[in-house]
Parts: sequence; C-alpha cells; structure tokens
Amino acid sequence: MLGAIAGDIVGSVYEGRRSRITRVDFPLFQPRSRFTDDTVLTVAVAHAILTGGDYAASIRAYARRYPHAGYGGAFRHWMLLDDAPPYGSWGNGSAMRVSPVGWAFDTAERVLEEAGRSACVTHDHPEGIKGAQAVALAVLRARTGNAKDAIRAEIVERFGYDLARTIDGIRPGYRFDVSCQGSVPESLLAFLDSDGVESAIRLAVSLGGDSDTMASIAAAVAEAFYGDVSTAIAEEIRARLPDELWEIVEEFGAAYRG
Repeated sequence: MLGAIAGDIVGSVYEGRRSRITRVDFPLFQPRSRFTDDTVLTVAVAHAILTGGDYAASIRAYARRYPHAGYGGAFRHWMLLDDAPPYGSWGNGSAMRVSPVGWAFDTAERVLEEAGRSACVTHDHPEGIKGAQAVALAVLRARTGNAKDAIRAEIVERFGYDLARTIDGIRPGYRFDVSCQGSVPESLLAFLDSDGVESAIRLAVSLGGDSDTMASIAAAVAEAFYGDVSTAIAEEIRARLPDELWEIVEEFGAAYRG
C-alpha cells in the first residue's frame, strides 16, 4: 500500500492548484504534506481484508478515528450513522481506497467481486463501482507480470475507459473532477505513461486536479507494476503516519507481498 499512501501524501498540498505545478517539476514532499482520507480508507479496506471483517464497519471505524482527514459531505454523514445506507455516489472515493483488494485476491473474478463489495457500501452508483473495479483489476494485472499494453487493453475492453490519450495531451485542458469517470482513467494513464512509482505520482499531480486521489490511484498500480517504492519515499511516509496506520501497512505487506 505504500504507493497509494505516497501518492496521497504528495498530492495533498497540490489538490486543484495548477498554478503551483510546472509540469512534473515540483517538490515531492513539503512540511505541510500529510495523509488524507485516501490513506485512512485504504488502510480501513486493508484491515477488513486482514481480519475478514465487514468493509462498511471497518471504513466507518477508521474514518471516525480520523474525522478530520478531508472527507466529502455525503461520506461524513454516512460515517457518523451506524445504519446509513449507500448514497449512490459516482465519486472517486471508491477507487482511492480499493488497491488492497488487487493485492489480496488472485483471480480477476474475485478481485472484481471484492472491489464491488468494498465500493457499494457507499458508492453504489454503477460508475462508482466501475471505478473501483478498474483500479483493483489494474493492480492485480500489474503485480502478476502483465505488460502495460495488456493492462490498457483489458481495462478498455471491460470498462470502456479512453486510455488512448497521454498525460501530456490531457494536461492543457484538464480540470478538477472528483467523479470516477473523470479521474480514474486519467490516473491510470499516469501509471501507463510513467517509468516508476515516483514518475506516476508526478504525472498524476501534474494534471492539477484531485491530486491526492489521482496520485494515490496511479502510484498504487505503479507500485504493483514496478515493485517497492524507494527507501526515501518510504521513510517520508513512515514519518507522517500514526503508528496504528503504519502497523496495518506492515501487516498487510507481510501477508500479501510474500
């Protein structure tokens, strides 16, 4: 999960701030760089998988432990009510938290099923479910040795996303967009155009959109494809995470990275 968390922390200070970014040349970590809801809920999904627990219960529990991590209004209402139903969201919150599913399950069918289950506790709109499934499947394919062209082709075939574009081509006209349909394909393109985990983060952030979430998604797939994040990035993450979140990251890594 280090890739997903790194993307979140790096992107946290750039969200929607195109004027602070000169393409991919920007400081990776700053004093104000911090984890946000992307990290908290990714850890929550990982905890549910590790314990065999309920996705909704785990997501609520972690969100309540970190109530100021930057949640959207609809999610905040949901997290505070034990019996709140899903709220039909097509936002990218389902995709930002799903990467542990792509590590923990070994067939496309099971990954798609679990990604849907993790999404639909809140994001039960078809686009919200699709976004989560696309990211989780990309992680699975990336970690099991598939080439980028094969990953691209399968995501296009299954989900209909336009992955024929490039980040350089998208950047001039891209605008802030928190929908799955308006941010997940672009996040996957940041991975596809990258040459490493840090590169994927920089490309995603360079779009100037929902930077923490998009970099989190891009780097989650990139970590699965390229391998571990650098020691320097891992050290920056460790310095910014509370012990209880870091312990889940380590436990999940030990369980599913072999």
